[in-house]
Amino acid sequence: VSIVSGLAGAARGGVLIKGGAYLENAGAVSVVAFDKTGTLTKGKPAVTDVVSLDGIGETELLRIAAAVEQGSEHPLARAILAKANEQKIELPIASGFEALVGRGARAVVEGKTIFLGNERLCREQKTCNEQSDELLRRFEREGKTGVLITTETEPLGAIAIADEVRPEAKSAIESLKASGVRKVLMLTGDNKGTARAVAERLGVDEYYAELLPDDKVRLVRELEEKGERVAFVGDGVNDAPALATATVGLAMGAAGTDVALETADIALMSDDLTRLGFAVRLSRKTLSIIKQNIWFSIGIKGVFLVLALFGWATLWMAVASDMGASLLVIINGLRALKLRE
Repeated sequence: VSIVSGLAGAARGGVLIKGGAYLENAGAVSVVAFDKTGTLTKGKPAVTDVVSLDGIGETELLRIAAAVEQGSEHPLARAILAKANEQKIELPIASGFEALVGRGARAVVEGKTIFLGNERLCREQKTCNEQSDELLRRFEREGKTGVLITTETEPLGAIAIADEVRPEAKSAIESLKASGVRKVLMLTGDNKGTARAVAERLGVDEYYAELLPDDKVRLVRELEEKGERVAFVGDGVNDAPALATATVGLAMGAAGTDVALETADIALMSDDLTRLGFAVRLSRKTLSIIKQNIWFSIGIKGVFLVLALFGWATLWMAVASDMGASLLVIINGLRALKLRE
C-alpha cells in the first residue's frame, strides 16, 4: 500500500516512477551523475560564432554544416539548422548521413565528404591543424562548444555554440545534497573548458569531459563497484547506455528523446530538475514508512504470540491485532500519498 501511495504521490509531484523497485532504489542513491547538454542546460543552444579557415566565407561554411546536420537530432545540430534558417540559406541535399556517436556526423554534400564534430573526430581523421586547434582553444576559454567542419583532408572552419544553464539547476543540486546525496557529478562529451565553466557555476563535486557513451557507462560501473548507488540523469540517445547501467536512470520527460524515456526508470514530466530532490526525499520517506509498518506488524504479532503462549489470548485479540496492523498500513499509505514537497 505504501509503495503504491508513494508512486501516486510522485506522479502528483511531477515525477513518473515505473515501479516500486525503482522507488526503493531511488531512496538508496548516494551519487547522482548528470549529463550536461539538455539536462543541466536547456538543450536549446544557439550559434554564436561562424569562423572560416580556408576563405570559403562564413555563409558558405554555415550552408555546408547545416546541410550535414539535416539528418541529425542532436541539440547542437538544431542550433546550426536554426542559424541557417534565420539567414534564409538554401541548403543542398546531403546523402549518406552517418551519426558518429560521441564525436559528430558525416555526410556527402555536393560530391564531397564532410565531417562535422568535436576535436576527437578531428584527431581521428587527422584533419586538424594549428589554426583549428587555436580556434577550439579560443572557444573553450569563452565557455563555448566548438564544432569543426572538415573535408577528408583539411578543416574548413568552425562554429561556436553556447547553451544556457537551466535556472533551477544549481538549486536542484543543492536540494539533492540536502536530501542526503553524498556526491554530484557531471559527465559530458563536451570539451574541458566548457565543462569546467558549467561545473564551477553549478557547484558539482566532480566533472568529466570529452566522454563517449561507453565512457559514461564505465564511470557509472566503477562507482557501483566501489559500493555507490548511482542515479544517472540524461535526456539524449547517447545517454541511454548509462541510464540502463545506473542503479536508477532518470530522464527528462519533455526534452528527452524516446530512447532515453524508454530506457529510464524515472521520468521528470515537466523537466523541472528540482523534482529530483523531491523524488529522493519521497523515496526515503516511503522506505521509512514501510519499515515502520514491518516493525509494528512484527511487534503486535509478537505481543499476541506471547499472550497466546500463556493462554491469555482470545479470538478478539487476534482480530484486533490483525486489524491494527492493517489500519496502520493504510494510514501510513495515506501519509505517503500526501508527500508532495
